[in-house]
Amino acid sequence: MEVTTIGLDIAKNVFQVHGIDAAEKVVVRKQLRRGQLKKFFGALAPCLIGMEACATAHHWARELTKLGHQVRLMSAKDVKAYVKRNKNDAADAEAICEAVRRPTMRFVVVKSPEQQGRLMQHRVRDLLMRQRTQLINALRAHLAELGIAAAQGREGIKELLAIVAQDGDSRLPVDAHASLIVLAAQLQAVQTTIGSIEKRIVSQHRSNEESKRLQSVPGIGVIGATAIVATVPDPKVFRSGRDLAAWIGLVPRQDSTGGKQKLGPISKRGDQYLRRILVVGACSVLRRARQQPEKYPWLIQLLARRPFKVVAVALANKMARVAWALLAKGGTYRAPQLKAA
Repeated sequence: MEVTTIGLDIAKNVFQVHGIDAAEKVVVRKQLRRGQLKKFFGALAPCLIGMEACATAHHWARELTKLGHQVRLMSAKDVKAYVKRNKNDAADAEAICEAVRRPTMRFVVVKSPEQQGRLMQHRVRDLLMRQRTQLINALRAHLAELGIAAAQGREGIKELLAIVAQDGDSRLPVDAHASLIVLAAQLQAVQTTIGSIEKRIVSQHRSNEESKRLQSVPGIGVIGATAIVATVPDPKVFRSGRDLAAWIGLVPRQDSTGGKQKLGPISKRGDQYLRRILVVGACSVLRRARQQPEKYPWLIQLLARRPFKVVAVALANKMARVAWALLAKGGTYRAPQLKAA
C-alpha cells in the first residue's frame, strides 16, 4: 500500500492511524501501541502526517521527522470541525487526516527540546507562584482565626512569619503553632525555588540578543521577553504583528453578520500565559503614565475616554505588535517623539 497522508491520533499508550492513498482511498485504519509506532512508520515511504498539537505532540513530530516524514501539527479546536459524528479515536484520526490537507489550515511550528525546556521554566515558575499565593492566603486565614491580622503586601507577611517564628507567643496554641510552622517552612522553600528559577531565566536573558531587544519595550520585562522568545521561535510564521496579537488572544471577540460589525470582550482563546504577562505589563505602564502624564499624552487621552482595563488590553495588543516587529525585522525599540506644545 502506498500511503500519502496519515491522520495520527496520539495518546499515552494507544495510537490510532488513519491513512489514505493518492486517490483519497482509505488504505490503513488501525490501532498501534506505543512500542509499535516507530516500527510502523519506519516501514512506510515518506508521507504527510497530521497530528493535534497536544501533549507529547512535539516529541512525536520530531521522531517521525527523523524517519523522513513531513509532520504538521494543528490546533485541536481547528480539527474538531472535521469530526463527522461520535467522539472516538477512529473518528478523530479520520478528522485529522482530512484537516491536514486543507489549504487554509493553520499549523503549529514544531518546537525543539531546548525551546520546550525554556518554556518549562516559565510553567514551573508560574505553578510555584500560585502555590506561594495559596500558602500565603492559608497562613493569613489561619492567623486571622486567632485574631492576628497584618497589612497586605510583603511587609505584612514578614510580620506574620515573625509571629509564627516566636516560640512563646501566648496567642498561638501549641497545635496551631506546630501547623503554622509547617506552612512557614513550605513558603520559604517555595520562595527559594522560585528565586533559583528566576536566576536561571535572567542568565538566559542576558545571553540572548532577541530577549534583550524585547526588554527595551515599555511593559515587557525579563520574564515577558524570555517567554515571548521561547513561545515564538519563528516570528515569520505570522504575517504581521496583528496576527501575533490575535494568536495571543488580545483582540475582541466578533459576532458580526449582515455587514453589521459587533465586537465584544477579548476571548479566552490563545496563549493565556503570554496574554497575562502582557496585560500586567501594560497595567504597570498605565500606572506610570498617570504619575508622569507628560511622557504618555496619548495614553492619558485614551484613559479619559475608555476604562482602565480596556486601555490596558489595547496597550498589550500594541506591545505584542511591537514585539513581533522587533523579532521579525530586528532593531530595538524607539520611543515615539513627543510633539512640541
